[in-house]
Amino acid sequence: MSNAHPMSLSRTTQTRLVLPPDANQYGSVFGGKILAYIDEIAAIACMKHTGKEVVTASFDSVDFVSPAYVGDVLELEGIITSTGRTSMEVYVRVMSRCVKTGEKRLTTESYVTMVALDEHGKPTPIPAVYPETEEEEKMHKAGIERQRLRKEKRKKLKRDESRE
Repeated sequence: MSNAHPMSLSRTTQTRLVLPPDANQYGSVFGGKILAYIDEIAAIACMKHTGKEVVTASFDSVDFVSPAYVGDVLELEGIITSTGRTSMEVYVRVMSRCVKTGEKRLTTESYVTMVALDEHGKPTPIPAVYPETEEEEKMHKAGIERQRLRKEKRKKLKRDESRE
């Protein structure tokens, strides 16, 4: 695996405080704010892996599991789970922690696909990724399957467009 990097190289964590401007009228953080944080951490993980600029290709899934409130601390973690020729799938988990009680809960899970760009803004080849732990191995295998499903979906969309 000469041109491959371990998944752990891309692992990125961030900590954020939910402030009043980040929240809706119920005091819980806006979903769009969480999406922006997810997009940012996914990009950083990919830039660490490739050493290149990246752009978001898709949010493959976003599951808002539980709310986070003003005063909660958000702990985000992103890691590349699989790679294509120019694209990377990133798993991002957002946990919230209530400072007063110490309670920690899953807030959001997401899979984001990013594409690496060359100096001309064109997609560029990237290193492969490989797992080092049992947990990473499971994530990697699942990521390869999701990548296969995304390719099938794109082919179907192209076929449907050509029929119109």
